[in-house]
Amino acid sequence: MAEIFPFQAYRYNAARVDPAKVLTQPYDKITPAMAEKYAAASPYNLIPVEKGKALPDDSQGNNVYTRAAQALEKWIREGIIVRDSAASVYAYFQEYPVPESSDRRVRKGFIALGRVEDYSAGVVFRHEQTLSGPKADRLELLRHTKTHTGQLFMLYSDAASRVDALLDAATRGKPEVEIRDEYDVVHRLWPVTDPGVIESIQREMKDKKLVIADGHHRYETALAYRDECRARAGRVDRNAPYEKVMMTLFNTTGKGLTILPTHRVVTNVPRFSFDTFRAALADAFEWRSYPFAGAADRSEVYKKFRSDLAGRGKEQRAIGVYACGGAFHICSLKREANLEVLLPGVSAAQRQLDVVLLHRLILEKGLGITVDAVKTEKNITYEREMDTAIGEVDQGRAQVSFLLNSVSVETVAEMAMAGEVLPQKSTDFFPKLMSGITMYRLQL
Repeated sequence: MAEIFPFQAYRYNAARVDPAKVLTQPYDKITPAMAEKYAAASPYNLIPVEKGKALPDDSQGNNVYTRAAQALEKWIREGIIVRDSAASVYAYFQEYPVPESSDRRVRKGFIALGRVEDYSAGVVFRHEQTLSGPKADRLELLRHTKTHTGQLFMLYSDAASRVDALLDAATRGKPEVEIRDEYDVVHRLWPVTDPGVIESIQREMKDKKLVIADGHHRYETALAYRDECRARAGRVDRNAPYEKVMMTLFNTTGKGLTILPTHRVVTNVPRFSFDTFRAALADAFEWRSYPFAGAADRSEVYKKFRSDLAGRGKEQRAIGVYACGGAFHICSLKREANLEVLLPGVSAAQRQLDVVLLHRLILEKGLGITVDAVKTEKNITYEREMDTAIGEVDQGRAQVSFLLNSVSVETVAEMAMAGEVLPQKSTDFFPKLMSGITMYRLQL
Protein backbone atom coordinates (compact mmCIF):
# COMPACT_ATOMS: atom_id res chain seq x y z
CA MET A 1 0.00 0.00 0.00
CA ALA A 2 2.33 2.77 1.26
CA GLU A 3 5.49 3.25 -0.82
CA ILE A 4 8.34 4.74 1.20
CA PHE A 5 11.67 5.86 -0.25
CA PRO A 6 15.03 7.01 1.18
CA PHE A 7 16.38 10.30 -0.15
CA GLN A 8 19.38 12.60 -0.02
CA ALA A 9 17.98 15.43 2.05
CA TYR A 10 19.24 18.97 1.91
CA ARG A 11 20.11 20.10 5.43
CA TYR A 12 21.67 23.07 7.13
CA ASN A 13 25.44 22.72 7.41
CA ALA A 14 26.16 22.56 11.16
CA ALA A 15 29.75 23.63 10.48
CA ARG A 16 28.46 26.96 9.18
CA VAL A 17 25.30 27.68 11.18
CA ASP A 18 23.67 26.73 14.47
CA PRO A 19 20.58 24.61 13.63
CA ALA A 20 18.75 26.07 16.62
CA LYS A 21 18.96 29.52 15.01
CA VAL A 22 17.80 28.61 11.52
CA LEU A 23 14.90 26.14 11.86
CA THR A 24 11.31 27.31 12.33
CA GLN A 25 7.90 26.07 13.35
CA PRO A 26 5.51 25.19 10.47
CA TYR A 27 4.34 28.14 8.38
CA ASP A 28 0.77 28.10 9.70
CA LYS A 29 1.96 28.35 13.31
CA ILE A 30 4.28 31.33 12.76
CA THR A 31 2.94 34.60 14.16
CA PRO A 32 4.32 38.00 13.06
CA ALA A 33 6.22 38.20 16.36
CA MET A 34 7.74 34.77 15.79
CA ALA A 35 8.72 35.76 12.25
CA GLU A 36 10.59 38.79 13.56
CA LYS A 37 12.36 36.68 16.18
CA TYR A 38 13.41 34.12 13.57
CA ALA A 39 14.71 36.80 11.20
CA ALA A 40 16.79 38.33 14.00
CA ALA A 41 18.26 34.96 15.03
CA SER A 42 20.31 34.44 11.87
CA PRO A 43 20.59 35.81 8.31
CA TYR A 44 20.18 32.19 7.22
CA ASN A 45 17.02 31.48 9.17
CA LEU A 46 14.44 29.64 7.07
CA ILE A 47 11.75 32.26 7.69
CA PRO A 48 11.99 34.03 4.26
CA VAL A 49 11.38 30.64 2.66
CA GLU A 50 8.88 29.11 5.07
CA LYS A 51 6.80 32.26 5.54
CA GLY A 52 8.27 35.32 3.89
CA LYS A 53 7.00 38.85 4.36
CA ALA A 54 5.00 40.53 1.62
CA LEU A 55 6.20 44.05 0.79
CA PRO A 56 4.17 47.04 -0.49
CA ASP A 57 6.09 47.22 -3.79
CA ASP A 58 5.94 43.50 -4.58
CA SER A 59 5.62 42.70 -8.27
CA GLN A 60 5.43 39.65 -10.49
CA GLY A 61 9.22 39.55 -10.68
CA ASN A 62 9.95 40.41 -7.05
CA ASN A 63 7.69 38.97 -4.39
CA VAL A 64 7.57 36.65 -1.42
CA TYR A 65 7.91 33.58 -3.65
CA THR A 66 10.75 34.80 -5.85
CA ARG A 67 12.66 35.92 -2.77
CA ALA A 68 12.16 32.49 -1.17
CA ALA A 69 13.63 30.76 -4.22
CA GLN A 70 16.55 33.20 -4.37
CA ALA A 71 17.36 32.70 -0.69
CA LEU A 72 17.40 28.90 -1.00
CA GLU A 73 19.56 28.94 -4.12
CA LYS A 74 22.01 31.42 -2.57
CA TRP A 75 22.38 29.38 0.62
CA ILE A 76 22.99 26.19 -1.38
CA ARG A 77 25.64 27.92 -3.51
CA GLU A 78 27.35 29.22 -0.38
CA GLY A 79 27.33 25.84 1.37
CA ILE A 80 24.97 26.96 4.12
CA ILE A 81 22.58 24.22 3.02
CA VAL A 82 24.14 21.02 1.71
CA ARG A 83 22.88 17.77 0.25
CA ASP A 84 23.54 14.56 2.16
CA SER A 85 25.93 12.21 0.36
CA ALA A 86 23.90 9.05 0.98
CA ALA A 87 20.25 8.21 0.51
CA SER A 88 18.72 7.90 3.97
CA VAL A 89 15.63 7.72 6.03
CA TYR A 90 15.90 9.98 9.06
CA ALA A 91 14.93 8.89 12.54
CA TYR A 92 13.26 11.91 14.12
CA PHE A 93 12.52 11.82 17.86
CA GLN A 94 10.94 14.60 19.90
CA GLU A 95 11.12 14.82 23.68
CA TYR A 96 8.49 17.26 24.92
CA PRO A 97 6.52 18.50 27.91
CA VAL A 98 2.81 17.75 27.73
CA PRO A 99 1.09 21.15 28.07
CA GLU A 100 -0.69 21.81 31.35
CA SER A 101 0.84 18.72 32.99
CA SER A 102 4.13 17.62 34.54
CA ASP A 103 4.65 14.81 32.01
CA ARG A 104 7.40 14.59 29.42
CA ARG A 105 7.07 12.18 26.52
CA VAL A 106 9.16 11.00 23.59
CA ARG A 107 7.53 10.74 20.16
CA LYS A 108 9.43 8.50 17.76
CA GLY A 109 9.09 8.73 13.99
CA PHE A 110 11.05 8.79 10.78
CA ILE A 111 11.33 11.06 7.75
CA ALA A 112 11.22 9.58 4.27
CA LEU A 113 9.68 10.21 0.90
CA GLY A 114 6.21 8.83 0.30
CA ARG A 115 4.43 8.41 -2.99
CA VAL A 116 1.85 11.12 -3.69
CA GLU A 117 -1.43 9.22 -3.94
CA ASP A 118 -4.93 10.34 -4.85
CA TYR A 119 -7.33 9.89 -1.94
CA SER A 120 -9.35 7.55 -4.15
CA ALA A 121 -6.44 5.07 -4.18
CA GLY A 122 -7.19 4.19 -0.57
CA VAL A 123 -3.60 4.65 0.65
CA VAL A 124 -3.59 8.19 2.08
CA PHE A 125 -6.55 9.41 4.11
CA ARG A 126 -7.48 12.87 5.33
CA HIS A 127 -9.48 13.85 8.39
CA GLU A 128 -9.88 17.61 7.82
CA GLN A 129 -11.25 19.87 5.13
CA THR A 130 -8.83 22.29 3.47
CA LEU A 131 -9.15 25.94 2.47
CA SER A 132 -8.30 27.35 -0.96
CA GLY A 133 -6.19 30.27 0.31
CA PRO A 134 -3.43 28.30 2.09
CA LYS A 135 -3.26 25.79 -0.77
CA ALA A 136 -2.80 28.56 -3.36
CA ASP A 137 -0.02 30.07 -1.23
CA ARG A 138 1.85 26.79 -0.74
CA LEU A 139 1.46 25.86 -4.41
CA GLU A 140 2.96 29.13 -5.59
CA LEU A 141 5.83 28.68 -3.15
CA LEU A 142 6.47 25.14 -4.43
CA ARG A 143 6.39 26.30 -8.05
CA HIS A 144 9.18 28.79 -7.32
CA THR A 145 11.38 26.89 -4.86
CA LYS A 146 10.86 23.32 -6.16
CA THR A 147 11.52 22.36 -2.54
CA HIS A 148 9.55 20.88 0.33
CA THR A 149 10.85 22.47 3.53
CA GLY A 150 7.97 21.57 5.85
CA GLN A 151 7.06 18.13 7.11
CA LEU A 152 3.86 16.21 6.49
CA PHE A 153 2.76 14.58 9.77
CA MET A 154 1.52 11.10 8.86
CA LEU A 155 0.15 8.25 10.96
CA TYR A 156 0.35 4.50 10.35
CA SER A 157 -0.65 1.54 12.51
CA ASP A 158 1.99 -0.96 13.63
CA ALA A 159 0.69 -2.84 16.67
CA ALA A 160 3.82 -4.99 16.83
CA SER A 161 6.04 -1.85 16.79
CA ARG A 162 8.45 -3.42 14.32
CA VAL A 163 9.38 -0.10 12.74
CA ASP A 164 9.84 1.46 16.19
CA ALA A 165 12.24 -1.36 17.08
CA LEU A 166 14.26 -0.68 13.93
CA LEU A 167 14.40 3.02 14.80
CA ASP A 168 15.46 2.32 18.39
CA ALA A 169 18.33 0.18 17.15
CA ALA A 170 19.41 2.86 14.67
CA THR A 171 19.46 5.68 17.24
CA ARG A 172 21.84 4.33 19.86
CA GLY A 173 24.55 6.78 18.91
CA LYS A 174 24.68 10.54 19.20
CA PRO A 175 22.17 12.38 16.98
CA GLU A 176 23.49 14.55 14.16
CA VAL A 177 21.00 17.27 15.05
CA GLU A 178 19.79 18.12 18.55
CA ILE A 179 18.01 21.39 19.30
CA ARG A 180 15.56 22.71 21.86
CA ASP A 181 12.80 24.93 20.46
CA GLU A 182 10.73 27.74 22.00
CA TYR A 183 8.23 25.25 23.44
CA ASP A 184 10.92 23.30 25.34
CA VAL A 185 10.75 20.50 22.79
CA VAL A 186 14.02 18.69 22.09
CA HIS A 187 14.31 17.60 18.45
CA ARG A 188 16.83 14.86 17.58
CA LEU A 189 17.69 13.58 14.10
CA TRP A 190 19.72 10.55 12.99
CA PRO A 191 20.32 9.77 9.28
CA VAL A 192 19.85 6.02 8.72
CA THR A 193 21.90 4.93 5.70
CA ASP A 194 22.13 1.14 6.22
CA PRO A 195 20.43 -0.39 3.14
CA GLY A 196 19.30 -3.40 5.17
CA VAL A 197 17.53 -1.23 7.75
CA ILE A 198 15.96 0.92 5.04
CA GLU A 199 14.70 -2.16 3.18
CA SER A 200 13.25 -3.53 6.42
CA ILE A 201 11.36 -0.28 7.04
CA GLN A 202 10.09 -0.26 3.46
CA ARG A 203 8.95 -3.87 3.81
CA GLU A 204 7.13 -3.17 7.08
CA MET A 205 5.40 -0.12 5.62
CA LYS A 206 4.30 -1.82 2.40
CA ASP A 207 0.92 -2.95 3.77
CA LYS A 208 0.20 0.22 5.75
CA LYS A 209 -2.35 2.92 5.16
CA LEU A 210 -1.44 6.51 5.99
CA VAL A 211 -3.56 9.12 7.73
CA ILE A 212 -2.67 12.80 7.49
CA ALA A 213 -2.46 14.07 11.07
CA ASP A 214 -1.17 17.53 10.19
CA GLY A 215 -0.38 19.11 6.84
CA HIS A 216 -3.54 18.60 4.79
CA HIS A 217 -2.91 21.80 2.81
CA ARG A 218 0.67 20.77 2.06
CA TYR A 219 -0.36 17.29 0.95
CA GLU A 220 -3.03 18.62 -1.40
CA THR A 221 -0.48 21.12 -2.69
CA ALA A 222 1.82 18.18 -3.54
CA LEU A 223 -1.11 16.53 -5.34
CA ALA A 224 -1.86 19.68 -7.35
CA TYR A 225 1.81 20.18 -8.25
CA ARG A 226 2.14 16.55 -9.32
CA ASP A 227 -0.87 16.93 -11.60
CA GLU A 228 0.55 20.15 -13.08
CA CYS A 229 3.85 18.44 -13.84
CA ARG A 230 2.13 15.41 -15.36
CA ALA A 231 0.09 17.67 -17.62
CA ARG A 232 3.19 19.59 -18.68
CA ALA A 233 5.09 16.37 -19.42
CA GLY A 234 2.13 14.82 -21.23
CA ARG A 235 2.68 11.51 -19.47
CA VAL A 236 2.90 9.82 -16.08
CA ASP A 237 6.44 9.06 -14.90
CA ARG A 238 6.12 7.33 -11.53
CA ASN A 239 9.84 7.86 -10.88
CA ALA A 240 9.73 11.65 -11.32
CA PRO A 241 10.66 13.67 -8.21
CA TYR A 242 7.24 15.36 -8.07
CA GLU A 243 5.59 11.95 -7.65
CA LYS A 244 6.94 11.89 -4.08
CA VAL A 245 6.66 14.15 -1.07
CA MET A 246 8.56 14.40 2.22
CA MET A 247 6.75 12.83 5.18
CA THR A 248 7.38 12.24 8.86
CA LEU A 249 5.64 9.04 9.91
CA PHE A 250 4.51 7.99 13.40
CA ASN A 251 2.98 4.80 14.71
CA THR A 252 -0.54 5.29 16.12
CA THR A 253 0.16 2.70 18.80
CA GLY A 254 3.30 4.51 19.97
CA LYS A 255 3.23 6.04 23.43
CA GLY A 256 4.42 9.49 22.44
CA LEU A 257 1.45 10.82 20.47
CA THR A 258 -0.47 13.71 22.03
CA ILE A 259 -3.53 15.48 20.67
CA LEU A 260 -4.56 18.70 22.36
CA PRO A 261 -8.07 20.12 22.20
CA THR A 262 -8.72 23.39 20.42
CA HIS A 263 -11.24 25.54 22.28
CA ARG A 264 -13.80 27.82 20.61
CA VAL A 265 -14.17 31.49 21.47
CA VAL A 266 -17.40 33.17 20.33
CA THR A 267 -17.99 36.84 19.54
CA ASN A 268 -20.45 39.06 17.65
CA VAL A 269 -23.62 37.10 18.45
CA PRO A 270 -26.48 39.65 18.33
CA ARG A 271 -28.39 40.11 21.61
CA PHE A 272 -26.47 37.29 23.28
CA SER A 273 -27.94 36.18 26.60
CA PHE A 274 -26.44 33.26 28.47
CA ASP A 275 -29.75 32.42 30.15
CA THR A 276 -31.60 32.43 26.82
CA PHE A 277 -28.87 30.32 25.23
CA ARG A 278 -28.96 27.81 28.07
CA ALA A 279 -32.75 27.58 27.94
CA ALA A 280 -32.65 26.89 24.20
CA LEU A 281 -30.63 23.73 24.83
CA ALA A 282 -32.54 22.53 27.90
CA ASP A 283 -34.21 19.62 26.10
CA ALA A 284 -30.90 18.08 25.02
CA PHE A 285 -28.43 19.04 27.76
CA GLU A 286 -28.13 18.95 31.51
CA TRP A 287 -25.99 21.57 33.21
CA ARG A 288 -23.66 21.56 36.17
CA SER A 289 -22.32 24.89 37.44
CA TYR A 290 -19.16 25.68 39.40
CA PRO A 291 -19.69 29.09 41.03
CA PHE A 292 -16.81 30.96 42.65
CA ALA A 293 -16.27 34.13 44.62
CA GLY A 294 -12.91 35.89 44.53
CA ALA A 295 -9.57 34.95 43.02
CA ALA A 296 -8.51 32.39 45.63
CA ASP A 297 -11.84 30.57 45.48
CA ARG A 298 -11.82 30.71 41.68
CA SER A 299 -8.49 28.89 41.49
CA GLU A 300 -9.73 25.90 43.46
CA VAL A 301 -13.06 25.82 41.65
CA TYR A 302 -11.26 25.96 38.30
CA LYS A 303 -9.17 22.90 39.19
CA LYS A 304 -12.32 21.01 40.15
CA PHE A 305 -14.09 22.11 36.96
CA ARG A 306 -11.22 20.96 34.75
CA SER A 307 -10.95 17.64 36.50
CA ASP A 308 -14.68 17.02 36.24
CA LEU A 309 -14.77 18.02 32.58
CA ALA A 310 -12.08 15.46 31.75
CA GLY A 311 -13.73 12.81 33.91
CA ARG A 312 -17.23 13.38 32.66
CA GLY A 313 -15.98 13.34 29.08
CA LYS A 314 -14.96 9.70 29.54
CA GLU A 315 -18.49 8.74 30.55
CA GLN A 316 -20.74 10.91 28.39
CA ARG A 317 -20.68 13.82 25.98
CA ALA A 318 -19.49 16.87 27.94
CA ILE A 319 -18.43 20.40 26.95
CA GLY A 320 -17.21 23.20 29.20
CA VAL A 321 -18.82 26.63 28.95
CA TYR A 322 -17.68 29.98 30.32
CA ALA A 323 -19.79 33.03 29.58
CA CYS A 324 -19.36 35.51 32.39
CA GLY A 325 -17.61 35.99 35.69
CA GLY A 326 -18.97 33.97 38.56
CA ALA A 327 -19.16 30.37 37.37
CA PHE A 328 -17.83 27.71 35.07
CA HIS A 329 -20.31 25.27 33.55
CA ILE A 330 -20.34 21.78 32.08
CA CYS A 331 -23.16 20.93 29.70
CA SER A 332 -23.61 17.19 29.23
CA LEU A 333 -25.78 15.50 26.65
CA LYS A 334 -28.76 13.88 28.28
CA ARG A 335 -28.62 10.11 28.03
CA GLU A 336 -32.11 10.00 26.54
CA ALA A 337 -31.28 12.60 23.86
CA ASN A 338 -31.85 11.25 20.36
CA LEU A 339 -29.04 12.59 18.19
CA GLU A 340 -30.48 10.98 15.09
CA VAL A 341 -33.42 13.34 15.47
CA LEU A 342 -31.44 16.32 16.76
CA LEU A 343 -28.78 16.07 14.03
CA PRO A 344 -30.46 14.80 10.86
CA GLY A 345 -28.10 14.32 7.96
CA VAL A 346 -25.09 13.87 10.24
CA SER A 347 -23.49 10.41 10.11
CA ALA A 348 -23.55 8.13 13.15
CA ALA A 349 -19.75 8.35 13.43
CA GLN A 350 -19.77 12.15 13.33
CA ARG A 351 -22.49 12.30 15.98
CA GLN A 352 -20.09 10.64 18.44
CA LEU A 353 -17.69 13.60 18.39
CA ASP A 354 -17.92 16.43 20.92
CA VAL A 355 -16.73 18.93 18.34
CA VAL A 356 -19.57 17.99 15.96
CA LEU A 357 -22.06 18.22 18.81
CA LEU A 358 -20.69 21.67 19.61
CA HIS A 359 -20.80 22.98 16.05
CA ARG A 360 -24.00 21.45 14.74
CA LEU A 361 -26.16 21.57 17.85
CA ILE A 362 -24.84 24.07 20.38
CA LEU A 363 -23.46 26.72 18.03
CA GLU A 364 -25.83 26.31 15.12
CA LYS A 365 -29.09 25.69 16.95
CA GLY A 366 -28.29 27.37 20.25
CA LEU A 367 -26.58 30.51 18.93
CA GLY A 368 -27.51 30.64 15.24
CA ILE A 369 -23.89 30.36 14.07
CA THR A 370 -24.09 28.67 10.67
CA VAL A 371 -21.57 26.39 8.97
CA ASP A 372 -20.66 29.24 6.59
CA ALA A 373 -20.11 31.62 9.52
CA VAL A 374 -17.74 29.08 11.07
CA LYS A 375 -15.78 28.71 7.82
CA THR A 376 -15.30 32.45 7.52
CA GLU A 377 -14.57 32.78 11.25
CA LYS A 378 -17.25 35.46 11.51
CA ASN A 379 -18.07 34.46 15.09
CA ILE A 380 -15.43 31.89 15.99
CA THR A 381 -11.77 32.05 16.90
CA TYR A 382 -9.67 29.20 18.19
CA GLU A 383 -7.43 28.87 21.25
CA ARG A 384 -5.26 25.95 22.32
CA GLU A 385 -4.89 27.07 25.93
CA MET A 386 -8.01 26.84 28.07
CA ASP A 387 -6.82 29.73 30.24
CA THR A 388 -6.54 31.95 27.16
CA ALA A 389 -10.02 31.04 25.95
CA ILE A 390 -11.46 31.89 29.37
CA GLY A 391 -9.41 35.08 29.55
CA GLU A 392 -10.97 36.36 26.32
CA VAL A 393 -14.34 36.37 28.09
CA ASP A 394 -12.95 37.91 31.29
CA GLN A 395 -11.37 40.74 29.30
CA GLY A 396 -14.58 41.49 27.41
CA ARG A 397 -13.28 40.45 24.00
CA ALA A 398 -15.61 37.45 23.75
CA GLN A 399 -19.13 36.56 24.81
CA VAL A 400 -18.65 32.88 25.56
CA SER A 401 -15.96 30.21 25.34
CA PHE A 402 -16.52 26.50 24.76
CA LEU A 403 -13.93 24.20 26.28
CA LEU A 404 -13.33 20.77 24.81
CA ASN A 405 -11.69 17.49 25.73
CA SER A 406 -9.26 16.10 23.16
CA VAL A 407 -10.16 13.47 20.59
CA SER A 408 -8.17 10.22 20.63
CA VAL A 409 -5.60 9.22 18.00
CA GLU A 410 -7.58 6.03 17.40
CA THR A 411 -10.76 8.00 16.68
CA VAL A 412 -8.96 10.26 14.19
CA ALA A 413 -7.50 7.29 12.33
CA GLU A 414 -10.73 5.29 12.31
CA MET A 415 -12.81 8.20 11.05
CA ALA A 416 -10.30 9.14 8.37
CA MET A 417 -10.17 5.62 6.97
CA ALA A 418 -13.96 5.48 7.05
CA GLY A 419 -14.06 8.53 4.80
CA GLU A 420 -15.27 10.88 7.55
CA VAL A 421 -13.96 14.45 7.65
CA LEU A 422 -13.82 16.25 10.99
CA PRO A 423 -14.74 19.93 11.43
CA GLN A 424 -12.05 22.56 11.11
CA LYS A 425 -9.58 22.70 14.02
CA SER A 426 -10.73 19.41 15.52
CA THR A 427 -7.24 18.17 16.30
CA ASP A 428 -3.99 19.75 17.43
CA PHE A 429 -1.14 17.25 17.35
CA PHE A 430 1.58 18.44 19.70
CA PRO A 431 4.42 19.20 19.28
CA LYS A 432 4.83 20.40 15.71
CA LEU A 433 7.55 19.21 13.34
CA MET A 434 10.39 21.62 12.68
CA SER A 435 10.56 23.04 9.17
CA GLY A 436 13.98 22.84 7.56
CA ILE A 437 15.27 19.93 9.64
CA THR A 438 15.34 18.07 6.32
CA MET A 439 14.42 19.44 2.89
CA TYR A 440 13.43 17.65 -0.32
CA ARG A 441 14.53 19.33 -3.56
CA LEU A 442 12.55 18.34 -6.65
CA GLN A 443 15.10 20.05 -8.88
CA LEU A 444 18.76 19.44 -8.08
